[in-house]
Amino acid sequence: MFTGLIEATGRIEQVGPAASGRTLRIAAPFAAELRPGDSVAVNGVCLTVASADDHGFEVAVSPETLRVTTFRTAEPGGVVNLERPLPADGRLGGHFVLGHVDAVGRVIELLPQGDCSWLSIEAPAAVAPYLVPKGSIAVDGISLTIASLDGTRIGVQIVPFTFAHTGVRMLRPGDAVNIETDVLGKYVVNLIAQRGVLAGEP
Repeated sequence: MFTGLIEATGRIEQVGPAASGRTLRIAAPFAAELRPGDSVAVNGVCLTVASADDHGFEVAVSPETLRVTTFRTAEPGGVVNLERPLPADGRLGGHFVLGHVDAVGRVIELLPQGDCSWLSIEAPAAVAPYLVPKGSIAVDGISLTIASLDGTRIGVQIVPFTFAHTGVRMLRPGDAVNIETDVLGKYVVNLIAQRGVLAGEP
């Protein structure tokens, strides 16, 4: 499990083919501490380290992950947000993030707003039931609060620290971003739906 508090940014060094899917080589400041089998959230996607050295690590990206995330268009040079899993005795400073991306959204705008920035994203209709004003959302792995919601258009405030220490500063209108909605909200919606079915509601 992750928290959505980005530990560092990395850079995609290589994108290669695999028997199925793709492989990514990512330069990371904590690469020397990684071991094969470790999990790392890369732009909000939980991936397994295949190999690592002092400068970077390699992961395999499955066909399903390529289908539902922005990694299908990943290219060398891209900046990615990185987070290692929350230790059992760690403090949860963000929200529960599983690294299981629900959908890919599109950046509408990223505008300065005083010392902060305002990021607007259009999300797919499929995730609309899980979007709640003032609720939590992970965008490229960053734990954010939905400050405004108009249909599937999400507005979030980016504070200066987040802007400076994550890849959000690189976003431009039209860019694709990974979206993971709040897992607690998903369970609630599913429970309500199941109760409706059991009660014979249409």
